[in-house]
Amino acid sequence: MPLALFALAIASFAIGTSEFVIMGILPKIAQDLHLSIPAAGLLVTTYALTVTFGGPVVALAAAKLPKKIALLTLLGVFIGGNFLCALAPSFPTLLIARFLTALSHGSFYGTAVVVAAGLVEPERRSRAIALMFSGMTLANIIGVPLGTILGLTEGWRATFLAIVPIGLIAAAALAFLVPSQESEAQTGRLRDEFIVLRRPQVLLTLGASVLISTSLFSVLTFIAPLLASVTGMSEQQVSGALLVFGFGTFVGIFAGGRLADWKQMPAIMGIFAALAATYGALTLTSLWLVPAFVTVGLLGMTSFAAGPGLQARVLDKAHEAPNLGATLIQSAFNLGNGAGAWVGSAALAAGLGYQQLPWISLALILAALAVTAMSRQLDRGAALVSGCSS
Repeated sequence: MPLALFALAIASFAIGTSEFVIMGILPKIAQDLHLSIPAAGLLVTTYALTVTFGGPVVALAAAKLPKKIALLTLLGVFIGGNFLCALAPSFPTLLIARFLTALSHGSFYGTAVVVAAGLVEPERRSRAIALMFSGMTLANIIGVPLGTILGLTEGWRATFLAIVPIGLIAAAALAFLVPSQESEAQTGRLRDEFIVLRRPQVLLTLGASVLISTSLFSVLTFIAPLLASVTGMSEQQVSGALLVFGFGTFVGIFAGGRLADWKQMPAIMGIFAALAATYGALTLTSLWLVPAFVTVGLLGMTSFAAGPGLQARVLDKAHEAPNLGATLIQSAFNLGNGAGAWVGSAALAAGLGYQQLPWISLALILAALAVTAMSRQLDRGAALVSGCSS
């Protein structure tokens, strides 16, 4: 794989760490700024909503720039946002800083997906996308735990400050390793960018992305209390299980990329089916320690394995506006993250127990499988029409 992909992975690591580390240091922020935990939680909500709805707007503007310049500009905004987080004297300033950081998140990943796919042959695109996103999975294994420890021992500002040099290293690597492709800046009309949203395959892929993310976060948001109350794990064992989940995501994203390069749609549908089986198994294996550990690892593998294939499919079906298409799928994933947390909370408020949450996730992933089957059927119909016309 080209070295430029590793530069993108470093940037992905920095962005992933910045996104998720807030969960571990939120109590410290609330205490230091004299806030309640729910009030400080606005930092998480604002970030997710900005990525979901602000990312596509920024992507449209970034599409007018050469991709290398766009990547460096967006990464510069990310670095500046984290530096401002470290210096923020008040909660409103911190909220603005997180807003700026989130603005660069979705559009950076969207542009990076296009660049990663363009660095390799078409038959290796999904693997290239997987390598780029491996930085995000490593962030959950390494960056988030270390960032949380740093925040708890040295103060939450130190966590954001530590992300700045990682971003600078990523920027230097991008500047030296990513080839300049000045001719790839898009110059079409704004209206033409949204033509891709009228294509059923694009909308169905985005819908499947929302559903898989919603299914995951319906149970993942509450995985710690599930493992503690149902399995009977200690705090240390829960931390170990989450580490196993993180390693599972790292393995799964590479396996999914290779499978998607082999046969894209069968791979996506097969992964969805495997994820459905994992949710079903979790309702039973959560009763015992070792099976629960194994199932949590499988959950990490299967939940992230479909990502590279879904990303590559959007690039296929939205090829006239790749930046927008790749950013919209980031918005879809983040929308699903928030929706999943809400669905899980509503289910618990309605009287369901933690052990029943995987059944909800199972229903959602089966819906994603049905949506993907519809999309594949449209592909077959289009191929049939094309064959007849030729």
